[in-house]
Amino acid sequence: MKVIGLTGRIGCGKSTVAAMLREHRVATIDADEVAREVRDQDPEAGAAIEARFGTRDPAALAAIVFDDPAALADLEAIVHPRVRDRVRDRLTALAAAGTEVAALEAIKLLESPLREECDQVWAVVCHPEDAMQRLAERGMGEADARARMARQASEETFRRAAAVVIDGSADIGETSRQVDRALSNLLGTAGRD
Repeated sequence: MKVIGLTGRIGCGKSTVAAMLREHRVATIDADEVAREVRDQDPEAGAAIEARFGTRDPAALAAIVFDDPAALADLEAIVHPRVRDRVRDRLTALAAAGTEVAALEAIKLLESPLREECDQVWAVVCHPEDAMQRLAERGMGEADARARMARQASEETFRRAAAVVIDGSADIGETSRQVDRALSNLLGTAGRD
């Protein structure tokens, strides 16, 4: 099974690319969804989060850890190992089921040991103005969006790490064509009729 590591800065279109991959019957795993499952459904993780932070509420946790690197590190120490285990279990199950290609969507893929599970890293990049507009459409305030973007790795970091760079600022048709080409290249089907 081939595994695509799908990453990029917030608001650049990773979820759009993941949806395009699903149209090609690529199994997708969203690390953020897995993290929510851990927070909400894993009793041991939930108890550890509540003991450390006094809450499991996502908005409250975000407010606590946003400007506190030590608190963020504590939260990640509770959640990330469990996310890694669940993702690896899902990848193993997909491979056992004969899945040809899977994609792991993760904003922090480059910093994660899960990067080693990936055959290729695909980075979705876009103009900062486009990311800001998308985040505003999701209801995020401008100051919050700029602060989140400032805390992430640079676009250049994503570009350097990626085997494939997808332009999330292109029109949807062009983005789709980029995904199609990259998937064909990964599968060795480029140029075949």
